Amino acid sequence: MIKRTLYFGNPAYLSCKNDQLVIGIPNAKGYDKLLGNTVPIEDVGIVVLDHQQITVTQHLITKLTDNNVALINCDEKHLPTGLLLNLSGHTLQQVRFKAQIDASVPLKKQLWQQTIKSKIANQAAVLNKIGIETKNMQHWANEVKSGDGEYHEARAAAYYWSKIFEDEILEFRRDREGLQPNGLLNYGYAILRAVVARGLVSSGLLPTLGIFHRNQYNAYCLADDVMEPYRPYVDEVVLNMVKSGQDYHTLGTEHKRQLLSIPTIDVMIDGKRSPLMVGLQRTTASLVECFEGKGRRILYPEMA
Repeated sequence: MIKRTLYFGNPAYLSCKNDQLVIGIPNAKGYDKLLGNTVPIEDVGIVVLDHQQITVTQHLITKLTDNNVALINCDEKHLPTGLLLNLSGHTLQQVRFKAQIDASVPLKKQLWQQTIKSKIANQAAVLNKIGIETKNMQHWANEVKSGDGEYHEARAAAYYWSKIFEDEILEFRRDREGLQPNGLLNYGYAILRAVVARGLVSSGLLPTLGIFHRNQYNAYCLADDVMEPYRPYVDEVVLNMVKSGQDYHTLGTEHKRQLLSIPTIDVMIDGKRSPLMVGLQRTTASLVECFEGKGRRILYPEMA
């Protein structure tokens, strides 16, 4: 079952009663717990807290983490800055941690090769939809070797970002701190990262130990690895915003609504269609099999 993404952008008091997330709305006398304003916690996958006057009870936090809910905290600029996950997301966690830690360097390089080939192929699919030539992208995807030592990912990225918005934005540069729609991309990637991290924890893996990313200050290196082939789905959502004529210069409520729908986007994996959040579970489960020696391929989505 697809889990719900809950977004809170106004003052609220969030608590728990009978395994229900109870939403309190502020008024002159404090908070009203409106009749029926509850959500079963078992139905929730992601909670986004995007206001400085939101209070969350410890009881609710415990219930959310016990149910593998990813809790995202946003700063005063409304950008996601924190992610809270369950520390024990699977009954076989210790065994899977060991398999992940013991994974050989050649295996990690092969997994990274698969990841980059899939990412470039999906980037090419996005460009194909808007009529951009991608023979070079397809060539780079086919030429990715173990570990991507020839940096085909970087070549593909340079071409991809120079073309994706070329009809609407003059000389767009992909820069995390750059002008819009970079902020929209950042927001979408943060939602995607939370979905990926949640999936990894649910499969009994450590999001911190990556197969390629190794930044000692990054607690989600593996999530950043696995999300790479999924990034083009975020890019496509933002591209459609820009092409539709929406004002993309600020991160507005409508933009957030569309970006928060990313977990429900349909993806095709190994011939089977499912919502992205469900497909992601297939990806992380296949990664476990690779670490345990039961499989050789990560199941990544293929964009049409």
